[in-house]
Amino acid sequence: MFTVLLYLLIMALVGGLLFLAASAVFGRGEEMAPLPPGTTATMLPAEDVTGADVRALRFQQTVRGYKAAEVDWALDRLGREIDSLRGELASLREAPVSGPEKP
Repeated sequence: MFTVLLYLLIMALVGGLLFLAASAVFGRGEEMAPLPPGTTATMLPAEDVTGADVRALRFQQTVRGYKAAEVDWALDRLGREIDSLRGELASLREAPVSGPEKP
């Protein structure tokens, strides 16, 4: 019984050492340089945001983040709404302004 326990302990120790060695050599592949505090990789123009700007928006993914498909759907919907509202605003600006009629 003691021999089996000793073998299990040695296997766990060797496995742990292999894991630590692989982690040190290969790292986490996707790791990037940290951003400065208070900044984000997500960017939008300061003014005149268009539907294309919203559709191109991407968020940092985390372990407990949002579902990418749902975020993409919401951004697409918002982008279409912005384009629609900008189109309406442009047509209203182009329409001739008539003054109040005198009876």
